[in-house]
Amino acid sequence: MQHAAGPFDVKVNPQKTDNKEAESAKVSRMSLDKQYHGDLEGSGQGEMLAAGDAKSSGVYVAIERVTGTLKGRNGSFLLQHSGVMTRGVGQLTITVVPDSGTGDLTGISGKMNIIIEGGKHSYEFDYTLPEKP
Repeated sequence: MQHAAGPFDVKVNPQKTDNKEAESAKVSRMSLDKQYHGDLEGSGQGEMLAAGDAKSSGVYVAIERVTGTLKGRNGSFLLQHSGVMTRGVGQLTITVVPDSGTGDLTGISGKMNIIIEGGKHSYEFDYTLPEKP
């Protein structure tokens, strides 16, 4: 298992909801635009669905494509996010989508953790990659 860490910047932009039933249930849709720094240098773009109140109780799911360089290896991979907040206590799982790696990141697997402190975002990423040929 290898470890990568660093800060990242994120922009979350609300998108139009196409479904009136979802809108009335307070389901929201957003686009994600991230810039990763540190051991992972690159960008992440994705789509997120959320419901509830992010500060008390709610949920979100997202798919994000990360493209860049991870400790000298270039390529891309997909991340699947699943977050639940229950009365202010959060639980977050972010997993590499199997077989989604490209380029030097083909075969990547792992889990990412997001840390938010003082309004700043950072990541910790535990992953495995096959040896370079």
